[in-house]
Amino acid sequence: MHPDDETIPRRAWMALFVSTLVVFLAVVNISSINVAFPSIREDFGSTDAELSWIVGAYNLVVGSLLLAAGRLSDSLGRRRVYLPGVAIVAFGSMLCALAPGTWWLVAARVVQGVGGAITLAAGFAVMLPEFPPTRRSTPIGIAGAAGALGAVVGPVVGSLLIDLVSWRGVFWVNVPLCLLVIALGPRYLSESKDPEATGRIDWLGVAFGTAAVASIMFAIVQTETWGLDIRVVGLIVFGFALAAALVRRSAVHAEPLIDLTLFRFRSFTSANIGGFFYGLGFTAGALVSSLLLQDVWDLSIREVGLAFAPSPLLAAAVSPYAGRWADRIGHRWILFAGCLSCAVGYAGFIFAFTETAEPWSRYVPLSLFAGVGVGMTVSTWSSAGVADVPPARFGIAGATLNTLRNGAYGLGIAIVVALIAASGDTTTLLGIERAYAFIAVCYVLSAISVVVTFPAGSARDRAAAAAARHGRTPTG
Repeated sequence: MHPDDETIPRRAWMALFVSTLVVFLAVVNISSINVAFPSIREDFGSTDAELSWIVGAYNLVVGSLLLAAGRLSDSLGRRRVYLPGVAIVAFGSMLCALAPGTWWLVAARVVQGVGGAITLAAGFAVMLPEFPPTRRSTPIGIAGAAGALGAVVGPVVGSLLIDLVSWRGVFWVNVPLCLLVIALGPRYLSESKDPEATGRIDWLGVAFGTAAVASIMFAIVQTETWGLDIRVVGLIVFGFALAAALVRRSAVHAEPLIDLTLFRFRSFTSANIGGFFYGLGFTAGALVSSLLLQDVWDLSIREVGLAFAPSPLLAAAVSPYAGRWADRIGHRWILFAGCLSCAVGYAGFIFAFTETAEPWSRYVPLSLFAGVGVGMTVSTWSSAGVADVPPARFGIAGATLNTLRNGAYGLGIAIVVALIAASGDTTTLLGIERAYAFIAVCYVLSAISVVVTFPAGSARDRAAAAAARHGRTPTG
């Protein structure tokens, strides 16, 4: 049977609707904050290094707790864990909106990150079991479209809220969406567990992972004041040593934080490698563009929101088709082409921009390359990572993928902030160009890694080939 011929029940579509509300919420939150950075800096008198922790702390917490949250959701029940996670996001958003200073806001973002880790870990697992195995990429593609739409709505609505109210409105808007998910979730989200999950968590492994990413991020951010001295090098070496210790511990521990057996799936390993390079550039790109438009080109907040809109709108249109293409022909060439398209857009920024503001004649046309690329990749990474993974292990597989990617988000933000800060006391075009160059290189590395390491063909074709080799009839 062709994948497109398999019937998808109505309950599956409703579960997809509820879960994509959270995806939409998460991306609105991230994209709005990028636009709000200059307003928060003006309100609190924050340094760029302090501001980087508003994004970095969230991603650090998400990356640190995703695997633990994945194990809890697999053991206790995905829906049972997911909905409280949404409630924590709502509470954290209220704390952010009420923050009296920079570090209060960073602490509130930590609370948001706890909820974000839970919802990311269980998000696909509460929805995907309702879909046939050969149609997994389609709902993930639709979720990706919702995320891309959130990237459109975030800067536009965020800029309007900042202009009419203040940056605090960016956080208040999360609360009603969370409450809607909490109201609809019990009715439409299915409950599922991994029958082999024990619920036991290696908390020492969690500490190793958290300290590793935090150490590296802190070292990068501190280059603004310390320079490249022995303290920076020492922190980076310490961070990588802790990461290596975590991998070694996971290899021998009875209940490892990282399930290293998942890396036996070539598609999973490839998606983690490529997704890491992709993550370094993804969130950082939006932040750098926001700083260019506001600090260098001195555009109003409304103009910034409008200039941001076309690229993610295009991504939202492309993303569902990318999911269908991945189901039919496989993920490798879609991811390769998408990453290269992103690289072309950001490389073009370096050569096209001057001190003169030209948002509609230069920024927007070049940003469409990134829009196409993001539409082809942002959700395809997730479907690629679980393409060959058994459904019972969706929770931990998705959590592992998102752990590495969220760690990359935080590191990417720290690196571009350091590059911009190293180029002057204020945001300069030179610093922006250096940051764009870093982002373009990350996308090129992501493209190269996936085309070299990802298996050919679709997941369905690989399953059929494996079944034929073992004399079985494929079940997908």
